Amino acid sequence: MLARDQIVRALDRLAGILRERETQGEICLLGGTVMVLAFNARPATRDVDAIFEPADLIREAAAVVQREQGLPEAWLNDGAKGFLSVDHDVDAGDLPQFDGLRIVAPTAEYMLAMKCMASRIAHADTDPSDVADIRFLLIHLRIRTPEAALAIVGRFYPAGRVPPRAVYLLESILAESAP
Repeated sequence: MLARDQIVRALDRLAGILRERETQGEICLLGGTVMVLAFNARPATRDVDAIFEPADLIREAAAVVQREQGLPEAWLNDGAKGFLSVDHDVDAGDLPQFDGLRIVAPTAEYMLAMKCMASRIAHADTDPSDVADIRFLLIHLRIRTPEAALAIVGRFYPAGRVPPRAVYLLESILAESAP
């Protein structure tokens, strides 16, 4: 697991490598890293899901950072890019920024929509799950009904693409917190 300080230290070093190569990079964080850095919703994440430019140079720099800091091999990866929407909405907010590397992340609404599209439910302690993140985002956004949550998801993804498990998960989470 990567804690906030490890992620920030790794991104800082990544920015240093980009500066050494006289290149400006941009990383849009995704997934659990957003929950750690942007929302302080949890202490750590398994890896840093992101999309980034210039992709090849950042991949090379990430490999250097991985070796130097003893990070997992795919500590920075673009594995979650399949959940991106053409109507994405990102912001730098209070994220750490570095000379040579601009960091952005999805807004809370867009993050909720992406987490709902993934809707992972853990079946074992080692399985990834989106339940706690969705619960946090619903509270953060003061959403009390599945319809309100699905309206936000619908701003980013066509209704026909929303998996039935997302609807079930939203109904289940919101039923738990209903008065």
